[in-house]
Amino acid sequence: MQNKRKIAHYPHQIVERVAEFIEQGDLEGIVTMFHPQCKIAMDPEQAPMEGHDAVRSIFSDYVAQKVKLLGTVSGEMINDDIAILQGSWSIEDAEGNTLGGGISTEVTKRLDHGGWVYFIDCPIRVPSVSTHKPSET
Repeated sequence: MQNKRKIAHYPHQIVERVAEFIEQGDLEGIVTMFHPQCKIAMDPEQAPMEGHDAVRSIFSDYVAQKVKLLGTVSGEMINDDIAILQGSWSIEDAEGNTLGGGISTEVTKRLDHGGWVYFIDCPIRVPSVSTHKPSET
């Protein structure tokens, strides 16, 4: 994508940008919301994933399956160029079925261009969307 992407001017805007990029099918836009040296803890029983390749691996199915990410930040504490966020999230498939949800804690950093990105992301137990099939009624 050649056009200028939105940045998160405040830490609490990161989840909004990620959701927008998922909706737009912009995987590389999602990557811009993560620090190059980020760590992502999707499952507490597995080692954290690291870096932009991990972001691509995690979010490629979300983009392909056209899921909807809904996130709410309930706490934000900023100290200079670092912030910690607490929030809740849920993921819906293209038909509006809830795939999962929970709480999260994130550490964010402000980059030189002024935008904020995830440095440590701990959404814990995010569902796989590649294998999800809604239950039939």
